[in-house]
Amino acid sequence: MGRWTVFPHAGEYSFDAASLEKLWTPLHAGDMEPLPEDPAVLQAWALFHSGDFQHAAEAGLRAGGAGITVANKATAVYANYLERKEQRKLELLMEVVERAQAQAAHDPKNPNAWFCQGFALGRYSQGISVAKALAQGLGGRVKEALERALELQPRHAEAHIALGAFHAEVIDKVGRLIGGMTYGAKKETGLKLFQEALRLNPGSPIAMIEYANGLLMLEGEDKMAEATRLYKQAAACKPADATERLEVELAKAELQ
Repeated sequence: MGRWTVFPHAGEYSFDAASLEKLWTPLHAGDMEPLPEDPAVLQAWALFHSGDFQHAAEAGLRAGGAGITVANKATAVYANYLERKEQRKLELLMEVVERAQAQAAHDPKNPNAWFCQGFALGRYSQGISVAKALAQGLGGRVKEALERALELQPRHAEAHIALGAFHAEVIDKVGRLIGGMTYGAKKETGLKLFQEALRLNPGSPIAMIEYANGLLMLEGEDKMAEATRLYKQAAACKPADATERLEVELAKAELQ
């Protein structure tokens, strides 16, 4: 797997199986992942929430089953925020896509198998450029996976965010007419998805950040004040775990 960049705030977030079990519901308000029955999977999640993403991914893969989800989320978060080499980031995201596809084939009613597939493919698309990804037919795959996740779990706030970002990115790159006719992307749908994500998980920094980004893509400079308010709100959040810390730092960077 190679050596991953260490979480820059190592030691600030420390979870074990017992503490994680008590905090499971608020920590997983975004993805609605059920509390694991397998102690090995729960321990992998403890590593994830503590910011030890590489060991979380390795532990999840060793555990198998529900452990694949934590492996995929740890890899996706690491690739998105901490991997410095762009090519390696893309490779890691595609590893997530491939594992999530296999997981969905084995367990088609697992919403996070579909979510991880759509999320990682969406981030991969951003990495190679949305226009190029659309030309390769990746847009439809992102949309289909995220819509499937929401069919299976309508309260999946992170899937709402990712699908909202799909609508916003497509319209931003190809316009409302082509975006709607060719890719099924709609401005009103995108905005509603972001709003629903915040309703489902109102304290989520990434929901605020992505809504702000979406407003600027869908509404333009007219919404700069509202977007700035959302960035400031995200930057002021108290992170509950390592991933939220990375999201808060991202919001602070947007304000600089």
